[in-house]
Amino acid sequence: MSLTLDTGDTIRGVGGAATSITYTIFGDEIAAGTDSFKVLAQGQLPATIGVLYTVPASTQTIIKGIHLVNSTGISITAKLTINGTAAANIMLPTITILAGGFATLADDGWKTYNDQGQQLFAGNTGAQGAVGAGIPGWDGIDGEDGFMGPVGPTGAAAAGGSDVQVFTASGAGVWTKPTSFTPTFVQVSLWGGGGGGGGGASLATAVVAKGGGGGGGGAYAQRIFRASDLGGTENVNVGAVGSSGAAGTAGAAGGDGGVGGNSTFGTTPYITAYGGGGGRGGQISALKTPGGGGGGTGSAGGVAAGEVGGIGGDPGPVGAAKGASGVAGGTGSDGGIGAASSTPNSEYGGAGGGSSSAAVTPVVKAGGSSIFGGGGGGNGGCHSSAPATVAGSAGGASNSYTTGGGGAAGTDGASPTAGTAGADGNSTRGGAGGGGGGTTVTASTAGAAGGNGGRGGGGGGGGGVGMNPGIGGAGGTGGLGYIIVYSW
Repeated sequence: MSLTLDTGDTIRGVGGAATSITYTIFGDEIAAGTDSFKVLAQGQLPATIGVLYTVPASTQTIIKGIHLVNSTGISITAKLTINGTAAANIMLPTITILAGGFATLADDGWKTYNDQGQQLFAGNTGAQGAVGAGIPGWDGIDGEDGFMGPVGPTGAAAAGGSDVQVFTASGAGVWTKPTSFTPTFVQVSLWGGGGGGGGGASLATAVVAKGGGGGGGGAYAQRIFRASDLGGTENVNVGAVGSSGAAGTAGAAGGDGGVGGNSTFGTTPYITAYGGGGGRGGQISALKTPGGGGGGTGSAGGVAAGEVGGIGGDPGPVGAAKGASGVAGGTGSDGGIGAASSTPNSEYGGAGGGSSSAAVTPVVKAGGSSIFGGGGGGNGGCHSSAPATVAGSAGGASNSYTTGGGGAAGTDGASPTAGTAGADGNSTRGGAGGGGGGTTVTASTAGAAGGNGGRGGGGGGGGGVGMNPGIGGAGGTGGLGYIIVYSW
């Protein structure tokens, strides 16, 4: 609604406490036919009734709105009058404005609100029914509904949970089924241990001498179980590292690397990822130096023997070669033999170890890679018949189907360096193979060691050739196995 006031008319007001209710009066002052829409008055209601606004001379004012705000933390009363203070002059009878609330006069009359901006309603009292002869009057109509209350607290979250247990220490351990929630499924991911790299030979004459072959990578295996099919605890075993091949003593061949241990889950066990085979020790002749076979999901990779690469782990022809030019499934790759076709990569099985060919200047091949399993170790640096240094090779990687990409080969020369260790695996990949050790033709200088395989089945790198009486470099150890158990 709108109020029209003439020159000299006043609006007065009073609050239940001084400086507690802020008033704002909006309207249109019309003087000489010109409209002026504006805030007419603003301030705080006094504790005793006083003038809030007076219409200027030669002016007519249309009151369009009045806003009263309680800025305190307690309820305060307010009252407004026009042109006087008597009962006949009351425009807004005494009302109570809640703490933080407000009241407004607009086109549709007075309205009051709480501190959340929610309008307050009072239900109308029904009229009393007429008194009759023993007949009660009609009930009055119901008042309007009150405003909606605040939103209730958020309910408890639905039952559920997850748990991850990681096992990295070599040997036996125990998985415990979670008790803070009831799991439905359990997923187990395992990598077998990597095979050790072969030791490098030691020789000073103008005869070919070989660095050690790389160790084979450990296999990857995975299964999902119903949690109800498993016990409250289950045994686990993290596959041990494949031992390093011994360094060749003065004028002697290097020793073969050892087989990596198997990683298992379950007291039975229910699933096994087998370890990779060891690389061949470096020879004091132009014989091939093959790499170790990659582990499979059915058996461990074989240790390289003679000029034959270690046989890849099953499945596949039991006890027979699986191939060194790429294998699929859980089969481990055979160890490389230094041939141009030696690309001992694999899918779930471990990759084959790096190798060197039979030639007056040996051809050195990198360790194989595996998409899911551990990479094979690189071959150690060699001597040609001159003698001259022939650089070693890099280890293989995981998450790859291309040879190399793991630990780098060591440098050759008067002070050869060890091969770089392969990177550790995690939930996204297996361990990488270590790089082959560096070699030298400097008198009485030892060859460098091969790099260790990364955790998660990386094969160890082969050691480099030493210059007699300097000894050969030792092979790198294979990487530890690795187990991750997820429950949800």
